[in-house]
Amino acid sequence: MLGNLSWEIHAAPGHDPHSIVLFEPQSKVLISADSLWENGFGVVFPELEGIEAFEEVASTLDLNEHLSPKVIIPGHGKVFTHISDSLALARRRLNSFIQSPRKHALHAAKVLVKFKLLEIQRVRLSDLLEWVDSADYLGMLYNQYFPDVSRQHWIEQLSADLVGSGAAARQGEFLVNA
Repeated sequence: MLGNLSWEIHAAPGHDPHSIVLFEPQSKVLISADSLWENGFGVVFPELEGIEAFEEVASTLDLNEHLSPKVIIPGHGKVFTHISDSLALARRRLNSFIQSPRKHALHAAKVLVKFKLLEIQRVRLSDLLEWVDSADYLGMLYNQYFPDVSRQHWIEQLSADLVGSGAAARQGEFLVNA
């Protein structure tokens, strides 16, 4: 029970092997956590750590579709109702990650840098490089997926991608949360 409503709890592995979604069948509201956002889904951390989980993401997307929600409350972003469009986008993204694990790793690195920007709001690019060097998970991503690129170039590309997507802005030598 949540409030005066009976909610169903469904396993939703993928982003996290222990993730769940909550579904209220009368109103058809789905609290999707990181299994479905308006424009995708959460980073599939098990895949980055060598544990196959893309198939679980696909199954969780199928579950979200099978529940036939009218409204989705995602873990990130705004509430949305255009479910079929969001599912189609999520499936395209998943297929692109399956085809290119390096693309998924790049996406994960950008997400981690964005979360750091949410925390500190602005950072000198030189300090960002220092932080990345000290962040074990980013180091693992770099070493496993990008050893052919200099760290400096990799950070510059991550920053440029964040700026290009509107998730960050450049102000001189600073990368700023947007």
